[in-house]
Amino acid sequence: MNVYDFDGTIYNGDTSIDFYLFCIKKKPVLLFKCLPLQISGTLSYFCKCISKEKYKERFFSFLKYSYADNALLEQFWDKKAAKIKKWYLKQKNESDVIVSASPEFLLKPICHRLNVSLIATKVDAKTGKIAGKNCHGKEKVRRFKSEYHDTEIDEFYTDSKADIPLAKIAKKAFWVKNNKIIRFPIKLLKGILEGCNYDMTDKDEKRNT
Repeated sequence: MNVYDFDGTIYNGDTSIDFYLFCIKKKPVLLFKCLPLQISGTLSYFCKCISKEKYKERFFSFLKYSYADNALLEQFWDKKAAKIKKWYLKQKNESDVIVSASPEFLLKPICHRLNVSLIATKVDAKTGKIAGKNCHGKEKVRRFKSEYHDTEIDEFYTDSKADIPLAKIAKKAFWVKNNKIIRFPIKLLKGILEGCNYDMTDKDEKRNT
């Protein structure tokens, strides 16, 4: 089984931001209704006054005025499916699992199209409220083990240092930057992600598309 982060890893961008902008284009009034709460949420989060979950709930407050029904989501993915990276499409397998901090309702349609499984943050598509914890960092490991128990991860792909906990339980882990993929040993992971000098040998590099 191979496991993938989504945004920035196999998707060229951030799905939450893309969906928000997509909804604003359809209903510009969302910007005026939700922006004050979103700004206050951002400031409160960076001041460590609220949790990541509360911050995301304020961001997704626009869903109260633009319910993400199936028709809207399919329209979104009709436009954005092309942002799935080609290297992933070439190696995609039905046993793949996407583990993402993005909303489950938002990624479900594209995962259905790709015919792969999904673990993601449970966000109410009508209200923006989050059930449980944000699927991020160590929570990704907890959710994966809750769903798949002792199943081993053959390969894990990510573009985020927040995914170190999940990378550590995989047999092999790969760092994705744009379309460049390198394999890293866990002991060097921190150094690679922080931009330290790293002499990448041929066996470290998996693919450069």
